[in-house]
Amino acid sequence: GKAAMAQQRRKTTQAARRESIRTGLSEESIRLAFLDNLFYVQGRFLEVASIDDQYKALAYTIRDRVLHRWVSTVQTYQRINPRTVCYLSAEYLPGPFLGSNLLSLGIEENTRKALAGLDLDLDTLIAHEEEPGLGNGGLGRLAACFMDSLASLQIAAVGYGIRYEFGIFTQLIRDGGQVEITDNWLRFGNPWEVQRPQIAYDVKLGGYTEHYTDDLGIFRVRWAPHDVFRGVAIDTPIVGHGVSTVNLLRLWSAKAAEGFDFHAFNRGDYYGAVLRETRSETISKVLYPNDEQDGGKRLRLLQQHFFVTCSLQDMLRIHRSTGLPLARFHEKFCVQLNDTHPAIAVAELMRLLVDECRLDWDTAWHVTRHTFAYTNHTLLPEALEKWPVPLFQSLLPRHLEIIYEINARFLDEVRGRYPRDEERVRRISIIDEAPPRFVRMAHLACVGSFACNGVAQLHSRLLAQTVLRDFHDLWPEKFQNKTNGVTPRRFVMLSNPGLAALLTKTLGGGWERDPARLRGLERHADDASFQEQWRRVKLERKVA
Repeated sequence: GKAAMAQQRRKTTQAARRESIRTGLSEESIRLAFLDNLFYVQGRFLEVASIDDQYKALAYTIRDRVLHRWVSTVQTYQRINPRTVCYLSAEYLPGPFLGSNLLSLGIEENTRKALAGLDLDLDTLIAHEEEPGLGNGGLGRLAACFMDSLASLQIAAVGYGIRYEFGIFTQLIRDGGQVEITDNWLRFGNPWEVQRPQIAYDVKLGGYTEHYTDDLGIFRVRWAPHDVFRGVAIDTPIVGHGVSTVNLLRLWSAKAAEGFDFHAFNRGDYYGAVLRETRSETISKVLYPNDEQDGGKRLRLLQQHFFVTCSLQDMLRIHRSTGLPLARFHEKFCVQLNDTHPAIAVAELMRLLVDECRLDWDTAWHVTRHTFAYTNHTLLPEALEKWPVPLFQSLLPRHLEIIYEINARFLDEVRGRYPRDEERVRRISIIDEAPPRFVRMAHLACVGSFACNGVAQLHSRLLAQTVLRDFHDLWPEKFQNKTNGVTPRRFVMLSNPGLAALLTKTLGGGWERDPARLRGLERHADDASFQEQWRRVKLERKVA
């Protein structure tokens, strides 16, 4: 067996010499890269490798090819400095990466043959991958579909969010009923992500604000936080289908600003020595904490502020490298708010521009209103996110001051348009004055964005007629529609290769990037032969 393996390796090495082991796409190069990664990364040889060793060796093999394109994409973006779409979302539901990346790179068949030459089955390794616990449902899948589409359309884009350690839950069925257990999706590691410990930002919480006048006699505010912790970047490449572009999904993991408290340890306070770190890391621990209790509400607001401030600070860092003046920030970045979870970004960008970067209010507000666009996901008034003012005050005192100022200026504008209509003013205000008073995040998003959209034509029309009617009356030009998309790559080509093959045989190529071509199937609706092939494909997939 060992002699046969050595001979196979010599043959593969000779055949692959004309290609790089790191980037080659041939069957021979992929087989050799797989064996190298199994040996040098996993520390295993084939005869003793577990299925997890095999999966990881293959994942690192494909990741090498992805990273090669990723670095080239970043170099291109640095050279041409395009305007960049930044997608802010509390959820991403990308699905497993291995099969999807093979499909996008166009090397599924070569990879299948490379593994078959080692008596390994590709489908078994694809099925082994854990579902990333980064999202819950439609909101997260929409975000993932947009990231896939942006890369496939070769549009410069970064997705920002939270790298949750635990997903919402894993479902088991016991005795005919659902049982939820912890979704520990990272327990065996994640070969697709790249840790970036050098990209980290401070996150401030609580405390109080101090008002003062600077050396030029300008009114300033200083935030003295009660607590500070860090957000550290973890990157995942998002591969465009059939193109060389690879974009970035940058997720934030929470860490203590100082970590281990050596002085507490020396005093014998062993629990206190790690308490700060444990408390800080709770922030990115779990997707969507239960918010029925005050503690859950506090944690969810904290999570939202956490990923938003890290993301905006990251954009400002990148912007500084372009040499453009700060007043042109919106010419470099366009930021999409996926529902109201990231709506605190309106106040946070104002805080960073005014307090940290010393822009005047009017310039900062011009930049902010030309940076953000807002996607609404619900028509239910009770589902529009709002936070009790006392909770908001305790966690984000400076942001509340900024929101009060935004609201005061905004309501002056409303009164100018609709004099003596105080009922409209009450309805449209960012602050709901009903005790205990609330901050309405959808209203903040509408006021601070240049565009607002629903996710289907009917939804967008009803938004303008119901929950956001007052905003539509004020700014009809802001409202537009963006119908939810879904990638046919994952949900047809990957999930049903037999159907994909029939579509290509019937329609030719291109439907996977232009789904409107599927209308060509209508010509075959009455074709008995086509009907039979269609039924056979469906039956085969159900059996599988």
